[in-house]
Amino acid sequence: MSAPALVDRVRSRLAAAGGETTASAVAAAVRAEAGGVASDLDVLAALRVLRQEFVGAGPLDELLRDPRTTDVLVRGPRSVWVDRGSGLQPTGLRFPDEAAVRRLAQRLAIAAGRRLDDASPYVDGWLADVGVRLHAVLPPIAADGTCLSLRVLRPAAHDLATLRGLGTVGAAGEALLRAVVNARLAFLVSGGTGTGKTTILAALLGAVEPAERILCVEDVAELSPRHPHVVRLVARPANIEGAGGVTLRDLVRQALRMRPDRLVVGEVRGAEVCDLLAALNTGHDGGAGTVHANSAREVPARLEALAAAGGLSRAALHSQLAAAVQLVLHMRRLRTGARVLDAVGVLGRDPDGVVVEPAWTRRRGEGPAAARLAELLDERGVAAPW
Repeated sequence: MSAPALVDRVRSRLAAAGGETTASAVAAAVRAEAGGVASDLDVLAALRVLRQEFVGAGPLDELLRDPRTTDVLVRGPRSVWVDRGSGLQPTGLRFPDEAAVRRLAQRLAIAAGRRLDDASPYVDGWLADVGVRLHAVLPPIAADGTCLSLRVLRPAAHDLATLRGLGTVGAAGEALLRAVVNARLAFLVSGGTGTGKTTILAALLGAVEPAERILCVEDVAELSPRHPHVVRLVARPANIEGAGGVTLRDLVRQALRMRPDRLVVGEVRGAEVCDLLAALNTGHDGGAGTVHANSAREVPARLEALAAAGGLSRAALHSQLAAAVQLVLHMRRLRTGARVLDAVGVLGRDPDGVVVEPAWTRRRGEGPAAARLAELLDERGVAAPW
C-alpha cells in the first residue's frame, strides 16, 4: 500500500470514528490501516502528512513557533508568506494541493468555534490556545485558492524604558509620555495594523501609579502591562448557533461597575466607542484606547463612523469626544519594519467639530499645539518636558 493510499484510508477511519483527532488517535489509525502491508517508509510518510493535517497548524506550525513571526499568509497551496517584523517574505512551504489548504482552514475554524464551508465561505476567529487570530476565505470567493491569514498576537509587556531602547520612542518622546500618564490625561493611540498600538499602550499602563486600579476591556487578550492591579475582561464571540456572545460594549458597561481608576478599551472598533466616551465623561480620568486611523488628524472622522453604528449623531460624537479625550498618540511602521511614535496631537474645537492639532512630531519636535499641551499638563500639576 502506497503512502497516499494509506493516508486516504486513515482519513476515512478517523472520520468514521468521530471524536477528537489527537496525535495518538492518528498513530493508532495508521497502525490499524497499515496492517503489515505497508512499508516502514510509507507509514512514516503517512504519519507526517496526517500529523500536519490533524494536529496544530500543520505545515505552518514551524513558522508560528518562530518568536519573530507576526503574520503567516497563505494564498492557495503554492503561496505561503511570512512577516518576521521586516515585511512579508515568501517561504519555501508548499501544500500538496488545494484540498489540503481547505482542510486546514476548516479545521482551524472549528478549533475557533466557527463554521467554514460553502454556505459560510469566510470566517474570523481566535485560536486561544496558540494566541493566533484567524481569518480564512474559501473559493470561489477567493479566486486563487483558499486564503488563510494568521496573525500572531503575543502579550504586549514592554515598558517605556525598553521601548526607548528599541527606538520606538526617543528621550523626548519618553519624557512626554510619562508626563501624559502622570497628568491622567485621556488619550487614544492611533495607527495602522501592526504599528505597535497595543505595545505602547501596555507600556503606558505600566507607568501608572501602583495604587491605581486599571480595567482593560479587549476583543482579544493582548494587553499585559507590568502593573500590580490590572483587571482584564475579554469579549467572547457567539458560538456556531449564534448564542453566548459577549461584546466589548457589554464589557465596558460591566467595567464601570468594578471601580476603575482607569478604563481602557484595547481596540475601539465599533459601537463601544459610545460607551467609552460616556464613561470618560463621568469622572474617569486617564482612560485610553486604540483605534485604526491613517493619521492623528483622521481620528475624529474614524470615530464618527464607529459611533454611527451605536446610534450616536455626528454632533453628539464631537461633543462627547471634545470633553472626554485630550490627546491622540499616533504610531507608524517604517519601511525598515521599525515601529515608532510618530506624533502627539491635542484635541480642540473649531466650527466644524473636533480637530487634532500636532503638539509634537518625531521629525520636527514641538508643534503648533505644544503650548496647549503644556497648559493641559500644568492644569494637572505636571510640568511639560520642554
